[in-house]
Amino acid sequence: MNSIQKLSLLILMVSLPLQGCGNSTNTKSMEYSTQDSTSLLKVVSERNVERITEILKSQPDLEVKDQKGRTALMLATYNNDNTIAEILMVSGADVNAQDAMLNSPHLYAGASGYLEILKMTLSHGARFDIFNRYGGTALIPAAEKRHLEVVKLLTKVPKYPIDHVNNLGWTALMEAIVLGTTGETQVAIVDVLIKAGADVNIPDNDGITPLQHAKKRGMTTIAQLLKDANAHE
Repeated sequence: MNSIQKLSLLILMVSLPLQGCGNSTNTKSMEYSTQDSTSLLKVVSERNVERITEILKSQPDLEVKDQKGRTALMLATYNNDNTIAEILMVSGADVNAQDAMLNSPHLYAGASGYLEILKMTLSHGARFDIFNRYGGTALIPAAEKRHLEVVKLLTKVPKYPIDHVNNLGWTALMEAIVLGTTGETQVAIVDVLIKAGADVNIPDNDGITPLQHAKKRGMTTIAQLLKDANAHE
């Protein structure tokens, strides 16, 4: 064997273990990342901010879901945890990812009156063409559940679909009347919707108008607001 052949053999022998180590490192790195993605769900549920921050340094998959289809951000939203929700959103978590119930961080925050998380979702790419299990936007249940500040916020968002009709045939205005309770807050919500340009004459699936529903439910003040906005029966 000449000197050139010996040198080639030596290079080959040295390179083989290095390649093996490289593959092992990649495998460990992948396992570590996968493990951290799963661990992230656990520590978010435990509200362990310090551990969350530590795990995020390894850049785990933020969209890993639990058995109910919930991402880490969805869990933080269910917990109404502003701090953790913000950390995850800043790290790139998807505010539109839906779980098995078709809730997303944006939709659930709006429906539940979690104003701060809702504001953050609007700043991190919330979409208005993704709907809840009733085919509705965040505004529709917010209008029903007397979340006045949420209604004020969403009706000021440019191009927000105020008149979107859900699977039940109701707009936010209609749901505020049909399912909403009587009282000053509900009157204020209807007033906000009307002033934001909500169509006061979109009927439900049975052809009944908002004004007809308001009269039937004895909502005198709301009925007058509708009349003042040129609502018809």
